[in-house]
Amino acid sequence: MAFSLPSIASLKSPLIGQTLLVLREYLPSPVPVLGAIDRRIPVPLKQLAAEAPLNRIFGQAINDGEFDDFEGRRIRLEVNGGQPGITIGFWAGRLRVIDGPGEATIRGSLAAFRALAERRQDPDQLFFQRRLVIEGDTELGLRLKNLLDSVEWRVKIDYLSKRFKSRPWRQSKPQI
Repeated sequence: MAFSLPSIASLKSPLIGQTLLVLREYLPSPVPVLGAIDRRIPVPLKQLAAEAPLNRIFGQAINDGEFDDFEGRRIRLEVNGGQPGITIGFWAGRLRVIDGPGEATIRGSLAAFRALAERRQDPDQLFFQRRLVIEGDTELGLRLKNLLDSVEWRVKIDYLSKRFKSRPWRQSKPQI
């Protein structure tokens, strides 16, 4: 008999909320595992996975010329601990994923990057709380932070999981 369990996130019990907080506190960080996976993914695959969505998300700002000051520059976004990370550059009117270090590195936790991407928290607040840190060419990093703060964009991290749940091959077959 096929049945589905509700998602843990959809349950609003205080006990479940406290349990999730304890698990987040005491479970090992996923960063080393993600780093090991990241080192094994070839750059062309990263480019295929990341360039089109980035250029779609920031398409209006790119067309308006707001990224023109970043032409030929490289910025690395990195999770605390050095891996995983991605280096992004801007060439010929497109955001590109490249291999190698950036002129500036923005480093932080997965939670901080998610809060930034979903615009749940002000970027200045994330930097002042040291949840995100700029290293290297800090002027370049601050210009990117200011650009991201001024541009209208929205990312919903849960988009893919919802999209794949609605696929017909994921639905249970009726029992006869």
